[in-house]
Order: sequence, then C-alpha cells, then structure tokens
Amino acid sequence: MGYLFTSESVSEGHPDKVSDQISDALVDEYLRRDPNSKVACETLVTTGLVVLAGEVKSNGNFDQQEIARKTIAKIGYTKAEYKFDAESCGVINTIHGQSQDINQGVERTKKEDQGAGDQGMMFGYASNETNNYMPATLDIAHSLLLELAVIRREGRVMKYLRPDAKSQVTIEYDDKNGKPITIKTIVISTQHDDFVKPVDDSKAAHEAASIAMQKKIRDDIEKYVIPRTRKLLPSRLRRLFGDQEVGMRFELYVNPTGNFVIGGPHGDTGLTGRKIIVDSYGGKGAHGGGAFSGKDSSKVDRSAAYATRHIAKNIVAAGICKECLVQVAYAIGVAKPMGLYVNTYGTCRLRDANYRKINDTEIARRVSEIFDMRPAFIVERFGLTNPIFSPTASYGHFGRQPYKELVQVFDEKGKESQKEVEFFTWEKLDYVDKLRKAFNMVQIYNT
Repeated sequence: MGYLFTSESVSEGHPDKVSDQISDALVDEYLRRDPNSKVACETLVTTGLVVLAGEVKSNGNFDQQEIARKTIAKIGYTKAEYKFDAESCGVINTIHGQSQDINQGVERTKKEDQGAGDQGMMFGYASNETNNYMPATLDIAHSLLLELAVIRREGRVMKYLRPDAKSQVTIEYDDKNGKPITIKTIVISTQHDDFVKPVDDSKAAHEAASIAMQKKIRDDIEKYVIPRTRKLLPSRLRRLFGDQEVGMRFELYVNPTGNFVIGGPHGDTGLTGRKIIVDSYGGKGAHGGGAFSGKDSSKVDRSAAYATRHIAKNIVAAGICKECLVQVAYAIGVAKPMGLYVNTYGTCRLRDANYRKINDTEIARRVSEIFDMRPAFIVERFGLTNPIFSPTASYGHFGRQPYKELVQVFDEKGKESQKEVEFFTWEKLDYVDKLRKAFNMVQIYNT
C-alpha cells in the first residue's frame, strides 16, 4: 500500500464562500468604475445578516448593499426558509477610506517603484499529476461540487438540493514515484430540503425520516453526481474511480451525520478568507497565510500568489521538473522582492552543458531573471486592474481554464461600455518556451 493524501472543497453556498464571493464582487465593482481602486474588504454572514467592512480608495461609487444581495441571489439563497436570503437579509456597511499610511507605500509616481501592499510570503505550486497541473485530490473534490451545483441549478433531478455543500477526496499514491493509484474515499455532505416528513412526532418516526432522506441522497449521489463528474474528467483521473462496470472500489460517505437541512450562513457564520487551502492547493505545497478574496491586486497576498502559481505551472509544463513550489517574499512599500525560492522536490530532470544536474538554487536564479516580480509588473502581466475576480471566489483560484469575456465598465463620467477582458491569466502556459530557452535543455529524463 502507498501513502494516502486528502483534500477538501466547499461549494459556493458554503458560508465562508458566500463571504468570499460578496467581497470579490465588491472588488470587481470598484474596478469597473476605477481600475486604480485600492480595496481591502471583508464580509461576515450569519442568520439573516451581512456585515461589510474594510478600507477603500477609489473614485467609483455604487450601492454596496445591492451588490451583496445580487451575489447572494446568484448563489441560490432566495428562499426565506433558508433563514438567509437575498431579499430579506439585513446588510450593514462599514466600509471606509484607506489609511494614508498604507497608501503612501503603495502608490508611486513611477509604476516600477510601486511598493507591495503588505509584507509576507506567497507560494505557488504545480504538479504534473493532472492535466491542469493541480493535485488530483483537490481537482476531483472541486469537480464533484461543480457538478452538484450544475444538477441543483438544472432542477431536473435531486430537486431537494440547497446551496451549501462540502466534498473530501482521499487518494492512494505510489510510494516509489508519487503517482496517484486509486481513490480510497469520497465524502460528500450536501444541504437539502426536509423532503421526508415523520409520520408522527415520536423519536423513532423522526429517525426513520432522517434515514430515508439520507438513503435517497446517497443513491442519487451514486446515480447522478459521481458518474457525471467522472465522465467530465480526463482519462487518467477517470481511472482512479475504478471500473465503471464492476462498480465503485472506493468508500463513499454521504451526509455522515444524518440530516443537513440547516446550513449556509444560518448553520454557520461565514467570513472572508477562511478557506485559503480550498482556494489554493488542497494542502499540497505550502501557503503563506494571506487570503485572496476581497483584495485588489496591489495586495501581494493575491497578485504574488497568482504570479508564483504561474511560474510553478510553466516550470513543470516546460519539463524542468515533475513538481514545483515557488516562494516569493515582500516588505510593505518595497517593490523588489526580498527573495525567490524554488523547490522541485528532487524531481528536476535537467543538466547543464557539462551534464551536471541543475539544482533548485540555480533554477531560482534563472527564474528571477525571466519573471519580473515587482508588484506593478505582476499586475500588468496578468491584467489585474480588470474586474475579473468574482469567478475566482468559488471552486479555487488555480487550475482553471483562461477565457475571455465582455464585461461592463464605466468611465469617469459614469458612462457604461463593454470591455473584453481575460480571466485566470495566471493559468496560461505562455512562458514554457522562454524557460526552455533559458535553461538550454540538453537532456530531459523520462517521466
């Protein structure tokens, strides 16, 4: 038996993700009106209440409460029985101006001198175990909940579904080469209507109703969610589920505690930035601790995390190594990073012209020459002054497919227009050739 590794995901209806989506919707709305907006906002959601807080410097003005309500409705909290719905929840707004002490370190006359919005270290990770260079555990965990959300919105089957859900995937890996062998366990917990009523008020009747609901949900997960998810995945991830004809060879747990009627912000208070491992790599690699959502790109917690993912992904895609972790660190108000670190976990396959193995220190040195990690250049490289952040706030900031779309923007006089922007630009494999050229590859070992 090899080793086991586990990752989890949460749906857009999870209370923490509701908070993330509201915060990022506010960031996007400021950027629609002023691309130079500086935003750091947090959201708290609980039973019947939303609290908006944070600091903003922007020429844009809009109704923050309206944006919060639209976001909540889009997620699916539209019924009063949820005890948290877009129309009736209270919204308290305490957003105020950004501290001048912070602003003076960020905004400079020359863009190349623009300082980092805070100190800290950020990490990017990539692995060749999946087509999108993400850990297989997290990729599958996200995919299960994405398909569950599609089924909920279609409304043809599993009509009892509510927005809140969680998944967890455990995979067995080969000890020798670290490749995924098989899924060992899948856990799915989904909020649902109280769709089976007890025949009377006795404890036994309530338990029987709960068991009946749990069985129905499990049967539907097996019948609809897992087969549909499996079908959408690439072949090397599909095989981890086992032989479809023989049946599942993994353990499946569905709503292990029983009923999950009370959920969402009514079941648990939600806060922005409390799902940073779900947002990143599911526990693989490392995380610097700073959340992404609710922050404009001058905050390196977000922009530098995107930049390090871009570096790690392109390094692996270039064939330099099988797995890569990249760290960058900043001081507040200083443009140049404090340092860049690369860890290939011993999987580097390159040698120099003298056939000496290239170590991680040398990789970091060459990467520093290729990628300009000053904040202004990261923002420019990925188009991070555009309103592109709302889609990142659920189902992960990484491993997503870049795409272009027309978005609504406003000029200084409030005139509306359409602008084509690109989303998830940090996922592009546009530096592969540059890296191969920089490393003058003369020998690559087989994977």
